Amino acid sequence: MTYQEAVAYIDETPKFTKKNTLDHTRAFLKRLGDPQEKMKILHVAGTNGKGSVCSFLASMLKAGGKRTGLFTSPHLVKINERFVVDEQDVSDEEFLEAFHTVMDCVEEMKEEGYPHPTYFELLFLIGMKLFERAGVEYLVLETGLGGRLDATNSVAHPLVSVITSISLDHTEYLGDTVAAIAGEKAGIIKEGVPVVYDASCPESAEVIRRRAEELRAPAYPITPKMYKISKTTKKHIDFSIDSGYYDDIRLSISSVAEYQVKNAAEAVTAIRVIDREGAFTDEVIRKGVEEMRWQGRMETVLPGVIIDGAHNEAGVEEFVKTARRLEADYPVTLLFAAVGDKDYRHMIETICRELRLERVIVTEVGGYRSVDVKVPEELFRQFGAKKVTAIPDVEEAFDEALREQGDGILFCVGSLYLVGNIKSILETRRSAHD
Repeated sequence: MTYQEAVAYIDETPKFTKKNTLDHTRAFLKRLGDPQEKMKILHVAGTNGKGSVCSFLASMLKAGGKRTGLFTSPHLVKINERFVVDEQDVSDEEFLEAFHTVMDCVEEMKEEGYPHPTYFELLFLIGMKLFERAGVEYLVLETGLGGRLDATNSVAHPLVSVITSISLDHTEYLGDTVAAIAGEKAGIIKEGVPVVYDASCPESAEVIRRRAEELRAPAYPITPKMYKISKTTKKHIDFSIDSGYYDDIRLSISSVAEYQVKNAAEAVTAIRVIDREGAFTDEVIRKGVEEMRWQGRMETVLPGVIIDGAHNEAGVEEFVKTARRLEADYPVTLLFAAVGDKDYRHMIETICRELRLERVIVTEVGGYRSVDVKVPEELFRQFGAKKVTAIPDVEEAFDEALREQGDGILFCVGSLYLVGNIKSILETRRSAHD
């Protein structure tokens, strides 16, 4: 099987599988030699910010000279993005070799009556073999959906658990209250294993605190009073953390998004918690935090062009905070697309209420969850946007948005699929010029 055929097989997997138990995943890991037991794992769950926290963690680990793996989802352009070793995506050849190893195991176990792994379970198993073969010492492991029943929760002995901010998302699977969702996320907490968590929401914080107490897991809540922004520019934010868990530290991030300060505070605390030998000095932490880059989250891809995967209520609220701050000095153009299983009506209402947009271009991202471009166009007009243009083709819409940007800021938001499409367009254009 070629690399392309392997990816096509994985993409088809959801059509003939259903979610399996953690015992099922553990059985496959055992047959594969329990690769997860050979790595020191930092396990991260949450609704918003978990990808960024994972990237901060991996960046600090690498800055500390550790051989570091990073497992995240979803990918934006290419499936290899989910498997990163020392900030480099694995190669097609490495991916294919691990795929074949896992598929040999799948065929053996199917003959013994085990169901086929799901899409995410299969990728998790492939990742464990990839990281084992790469000689990874530390692995930053992001949950897929939820936490308690997530395939990554088959890892029995992480170094630390991290739970980022929690809000209403995937309610059909995780529950329809913040407390219920927090209960699912808190399912990653293990007996005696430290847990660092966002405590800015009392409802979710109390659920996590109680679960940590039940499992005698040392708890490190992170509240807004523990970090303070000292300076913001169009390119970076300077801030300090004074959590009480370690000495005050001053840091800088290359981001325009203020929510990344909270994510950095959680990640820095997690590193301090596991650093029993003092290997992660302030200098190492500063370097790791400053050099962190996370694709698709307030990412500047061209001068003045920022893509952000905000696709739920909490994500959009954080987006408008950043955009509102920047539009005080720059005119803001918006390129927007959404998928049908998200509350895009409320997203659009929030954006129109909070921002004075110069121009809005709406487009479609394709796929079975695509929303007809006329629907968001009408909603933007209904909620007060004055200049709205509907362009179904993403590339044409992006080019129109670039023309409208002028000397201002262009934000591309509403869906990770839109972010992925724009990244792909830019990569294709760069390749054509090389």
